Amino acid sequence: MAAPRSGVQTGLTYLGWRHELLVPDPGPAPRRPAPPERAAISEEWRAAQRRHEARTNRPLTALLALLSLVALACVGLWPVRILPGLIALGLCLACLAMAAPIVVALMQSRQVMAERLRREGPRLAEEQERLDAQQRERLEEHARRYAAWQTRKRAFEAQPRWYGVRVPEDAGTVVVAGGTESGWSALLTTLGASRLRSGRDLTVVDLSGRALAGDLMALVKRSGITPRIRVLPADLQRLHLGTDLDGAQRARILSSVASALDPKADIDIDEMLLLQILDVVGPGANVSALIGGLRALAEPAEGAATRSDPALMLLSPEQRAEIRERCGSDRPVMERAWELERHIAPFEGIGTRCGDEPYAQIKVIATDRASGAVSTRAYGTYAVAALRELLELRSRNPQSAQRALRPWANTIVVCGADVLPAAEIDRLIGAASWCGAGLVLMIREVGERTAHRLAAHGVFPVLMRQPTSASAARAASWLATGRVAASAAAGAAAEKAEDVEVLAASNGHRGAARLPMHQLTEVIGEALNDAVGEGYVAEDSEGITAPVPVRTAAPPIAPLNLAQNMRAATAWGRVTTQATEIGEADGTGPVNGYQVDPHGLRTLPPTAMVVPGDAGPVLADANPGILTLPTATLSTVEESRGEPARPPEPPTADPGAAHPNVGPPPERLDWRTV
Repeated sequence: MAAPRSGVQTGLTYLGWRHELLVPDPGPAPRRPAPPERAAISEEWRAAQRRHEARTNRPLTALLALLSLVALACVGLWPVRILPGLIALGLCLACLAMAAPIVVALMQSRQVMAERLRREGPRLAEEQERLDAQQRERLEEHARRYAAWQTRKRAFEAQPRWYGVRVPEDAGTVVVAGGTESGWSALLTTLGASRLRSGRDLTVVDLSGRALAGDLMALVKRSGITPRIRVLPADLQRLHLGTDLDGAQRARILSSVASALDPKADIDIDEMLLLQILDVVGPGANVSALIGGLRALAEPAEGAATRSDPALMLLSPEQRAEIRERCGSDRPVMERAWELERHIAPFEGIGTRCGDEPYAQIKVIATDRASGAVSTRAYGTYAVAALRELLELRSRNPQSAQRALRPWANTIVVCGADVLPAAEIDRLIGAASWCGAGLVLMIREVGERTAHRLAAHGVFPVLMRQPTSASAARAASWLATGRVAASAAAGAAAEKAEDVEVLAASNGHRGAARLPMHQLTEVIGEALNDAVGEGYVAEDSEGITAPVPVRTAAPPIAPLNLAQNMRAATAWGRVTTQATEIGEADGTGPVNGYQVDPHGLRTLPPTAMVVPGDAGPVLADANPGILTLPTATLSTVEESRGEPARPPEPPTADPGAAHPNVGPPPERLDWRTV
């Protein structure tokens, strides 16, 4: 992993990684100029000059030969008495007079040729010097271009490929809409790794019924930190959450549970009823004593049933009488007491075996899938309500103003928040924003009751794979217009017909943008799509051990150590490392354009996320194994673009290395092969 740039804070919350190439590929190296032909007098050129001279002097040579023949004929005809001697002599003299200038002309031509050959040597030497000077200039220009290309090539090869995607400073809540269990597990592990790096607290409320934080727990134990895992209802007696609060806070928590199980209930009346009972039995009384007070209201008078009921026996006759006197004994109160007892009865043994628990930086409260949807809603509401009360208690601290200046000092993640009542989620958001705590809500789809959370103030929306056509249409509509334009009727029709293209055409999504997606996002996400465990490993069982002493404090962990632990302890780190070894995850793989429309949102890779960017939505990857890549950095794309480009230092000169202008020239082009 590349070191973060200067100015990167350690307390920031990361959600994933974004693939980006800020320095473009410089392409192939500039071609070395070919040397020119050597300028020298060759025998072919000499022969060509002689042929040209002969061709030029051919008429004079022929005339000279003709005159010679005439003169020889005259000399031959004079002895045989055919020509008189005087005429023969005159003709010979005439031929000689005519041949003399021809011979002079031929001799001058020979001298001109010799002079031309003599001058050609210096001219060619001068031409060769000029060509050599031009070649040196071309080589110097090539050396400058090659050095600049080397600098760009080193900058391209040394640049990070994966940049961190983190929560903006002005966002107090992250809403993750959609996603598979493996995608949530990857996102949760990435988020937990950033909390480990900064030494901040993290509380996970897992309502999925699976071990979404399984890889995170392996990473935490590998880092030498002891987490606290409570799986409900098995660990209900060891759950310390909310048991040490005052009577009013406990009454609000239990009334929230009753309201979640009975939407028609009046939460204020239930809270007042429970508070009056706690005033009698004591604010520190357990839930069993509280159930005894509710049964005392349901029993109008003392009788044999009172003496045989274990819950009623926890209260004295004076306490039972005082409870009836304070709360009344009319029929509505009796009926409401029976309903409250039925709703809070599953929490009868809460905290009875918790004892004094040490500090834990990472805490997980999960529900068992075998408990059912109703129990999951009840246990989840209790955990969220108790955390809300703790946040409100912290906000009333005199130092809360200083804590608010450090946002995301504590982080709460609710996996499956759509199972809980909307009012309870709203109260948790308000309490978290008031005390500066970070909140991550993971909902299964963009439904009619949850779509408004994407556009709420102070919310950082994250879209993952959508489970239904209606949810995908709402998400695509929100990406295109910033609001959910799909009507409930259109969504129901899409769910019934499963025709995504028709719904996309009706909402105008055929022109959806195509966002770049790296091949690593598709490969790793699909490879680990079924890697989520069925349940959490008990703390006292054999698990992953750490090579360092276990600590309960929360010191920051260096990024390199965190990357090593990620590679050794999590399936994401191991698979990503294997992909790196075979050359598929080094950041230079193919990048494809992915169309973000309703169909695209339904087929997103498990770890892919659509998050807001400066210039529009961007695709990110929640795979925590990217932290182990040497091409990953904790800096964001915006930070890297804002800093001036700093080319890497040139490598140390090797005496045996070849200069870019040294070596055989490239093959010369031949026009005959074109």
